[in-house]
Amino acid sequence: MKPEFRELRLTQLDRNLEPFARTHSVSRPKRGWLRAVREALGITLREVARKMRKTPQTVASFEKSEETHRITLQTLRHYAEAMDCELVYAIVPKAVSMKQLAENRARERVESDVLAVEHSMALEDQATTGIQDKIGREIQRILKKR
Repeated sequence: MKPEFRELRLTQLDRNLEPFARTHSVSRPKRGWLRAVREALGITLREVARKMRKTPQTVASFEKSEETHRITLQTLRHYAEAMDCELVYAIVPKAVSMKQLAENRARERVESDVLAVEHSMALEDQATTGIQDKIGREIQRILKKR
């Protein structure tokens, strides 16, 4: 991606992911979403199997696959459609915005690099001041570069 569009893309992602911000407090049902939704709607395995054109055993195996985190997105989508639902899929940062996450990742790398150089300089009796300013400038350079 061109560097000039990176910040715009991060801003767009943050805006698009806003509705998912509260998902951190939502825990997946113990036996998976497919089974929880199917049972809450009062739909039998046989009904889902008929709509998916699969056997009830295959549909049960889909639920088991989801429970053990081994199901594909395609299967999740088809199963959801069979229950007149829609699969919503997103990757969200754990505690901050995408923009802040990118900055934090850059900061980790830069601090390590700058402190290593400063240490070498100090050993050669050439230590400089303004380390935090150097770190800040390097972070901005990296964020604009990508």
